[in-house]
Amino acid sequence: MENFNFYSPTYFEFGKEKENLAGKLVKRFGGTKILIHYGSGSVVRSGLLQRVKTSLDKENIEYVELGGVLPNPRSGLVYEGIELCRKEKVDFILAVGGGSAIDSAKAIAIGVPYEGDFWDFYQGKRIEKALPVATVLTLSAAGSEASLSSVITHENGMVKRGTGSDKIRPVFSILNPALTQTLPAYQTACGATDMFAHVLERYFTNTRNVEITDRLCEGIMLTIINETPKALANPDDYDARANIMWAGMVAHNDICGVGREQDWGTHQLEHELSALYDVAHGAGLAVMFPAWLKYNLKHDVMRYAQFATRVWGCQMNFENPEITAREGIVRFETFLKSIGMPIRFHELGARKEDIPTLISMLKLNGRKVGSFVQLAEKDIEAIYKLAAED
Repeated sequence: MENFNFYSPTYFEFGKEKENLAGKLVKRFGGTKILIHYGSGSVVRSGLLQRVKTSLDKENIEYVELGGVLPNPRSGLVYEGIELCRKEKVDFILAVGGGSAIDSAKAIAIGVPYEGDFWDFYQGKRIEKALPVATVLTLSAAGSEASLSSVITHENGMVKRGTGSDKIRPVFSILNPALTQTLPAYQTACGATDMFAHVLERYFTNTRNVEITDRLCEGIMLTIINETPKALANPDDYDARANIMWAGMVAHNDICGVGREQDWGTHQLEHELSALYDVAHGAGLAVMFPAWLKYNLKHDVMRYAQFATRVWGCQMNFENPEITAREGIVRFETFLKSIGMPIRFHELGARKEDIPTLISMLKLNGRKVGSFVQLAEKDIEAIYKLAAED
């Protein structure tokens, strides 16, 4: 196990009707005038936005609103939010929605106190300060409600990039699983796939003797495998929704990634896919991860076999562990298909002919991607081609 530091200060309120505590929590964490940042009209139609505003009114907290966040959140709304916050002298941002609303809120939070272009932070500049961010979560998926990361698509070239810092970890997050019960099945499945992928990026590592985080990763994956079909079969299954929601948080606050090398190559390849085709992030990951797993299998057959036996219940073939390893990938693909996820390019509307474009969007300039296996351009091309196979 490698040396590490771990700091995860987010305060959680978990359970039914907890959104009614938003005002008290904003006051507790120092907000006096806030931006409420959200996505589509669903938070309005459901009455959630009004419940949040009522809780703020009770605490005499001023607020301004900015809706319109899209999946794969865009830079244009971030710039608008930065200007609004400066004009209104906002000192706190409350995201009401899923990972897209939260990531957009984080981008605004780092842009307000910065004199330059917020995009600098998505191209490698270190984050020095940010407004406090908090969340009311409506979708179990990205884990942004507890993570230090944010991903934004810049509309100039539709380039999708991420940044990260403890300064943009939410100071509090409200998690009410009941808010996810009205989600379409496809969104629920995309969310489950997203959180599963967050675990895989940590699980496939070159670091040895990390049994504690291996077991944490495996427990989260087993929970997703067991609970997602329940939530799809019965959207009102509160306990299934609750287990999935907490799994999404634990999958990405990095408790299962400490002390070990992490990969994140698949996410980089998927970011270009969702930027080019504007597909759901989870759906893109469902296509890219099996391809990545197949291409890199021989790098560490025994880790793949461990994944197959501990997570998918495969029987270990000690004479030929590669058979077990490959069976694990097959079972992973079978699970993805069973919850309605695509596993090939054509199911997303993606085209093999666009692979050169996807590679150019990565702007490699000789740079390699990933850590478990460092992928050069030829490797990335081969993985995209695997994903494009019928």
